[in-house]
Amino acid sequence: MTTKIPPPRPLDQQICFTLYATSMAITRAYKPLLDTLGLTYPQYLVLNVLGEAGEGVTIGGIAERLDLESSTVTPLVKRLEAAGLVARRRGLEDERRVEVTMTEAGRALLGQSGCLNDTLLERSGMAGEDLGALNQRIQALHEAIVRG
Repeated sequence: MTTKIPPPRPLDQQICFTLYATSMAITRAYKPLLDTLGLTYPQYLVLNVLGEAGEGVTIGGIAERLDLESSTVTPLVKRLEAAGLVARRRGLEDERRVEVTMTEAGRALLGQSGCLNDTLLERSGMAGEDLGALNQRIQALHEAIVRG
């Protein structure tokens, strides 16, 4: 006797696909603006982490905030440092800890990236409050899934 396997739900009925496709669409919308700034999206995220902190953050701290591995963050930071946007410094007490700070050029470039939010608002056709509420609901979903 053969067990009949039900067909999968259509992709547009799966939230995982909807979130994935939306993330890809946002990244594609940001790309021309980030290209103008000379940044990749992951580099933009690193600058945002540093901007949020207002002071130095370790490589591990950046990785934790972005839910990435330190080995993924290190090359991003090295490229940002080569571009003069961040500076790295080894910890005095523990040389394995690398603290990253944003330079004035990095702060200026991050300031110029505000147009990314404007682009998202314009493309979405949503009011800022509505987009903010949606973001909070997605964050709650993320936290629930992480807590498992």
